[in-house]
Amino acid sequence: MTAPRDGQPTFYELVGGEPTFRKLVARFYEGVADDTLLRPLYPEEDLGPATERLTLFLMQYWGGPNTYSAERGHPRLRMRHAPFRVGPDERDAWLRHMRDAVDSLDLPEDQERTLWEYLERAAYFMVNTMDATNPT
Repeated sequence: MTAPRDGQPTFYELVGGEPTFRKLVARFYEGVADDTLLRPLYPEEDLGPATERLTLFLMQYWGGPNTYSAERGHPRLRMRHAPFRVGPDERDAWLRHMRDAVDSLDLPEDQERTLWEYLERAAYFMVNTMDATNPT
């Protein structure tokens, strides 16, 4: 998804480049900051580093600068998330905050759908347990 084909703009360029991804991720982490289920998954007191990592990753994935890989190497998303419990409840909470963030961008329908479908697939891919968070 990262390389333009036949001189066509990348998705990154089509949606507005870096400012769009910074807005998306900032809005997402505004929700995470007060989420009692998700916030403990971010061990750093300040969400700034996590915000920067996700922003750089998404920019690179969609065809922007490769800063993420230059600074951190291959994304290895499942490996990087393996130490954290990511079950259906965490996935759904993550998707709720990301849905709000995507909606805040007011993208054209086709771009919104492309972005959301990727984010939804990624969220399901990160699940590493099917156990309920708070079994009753």
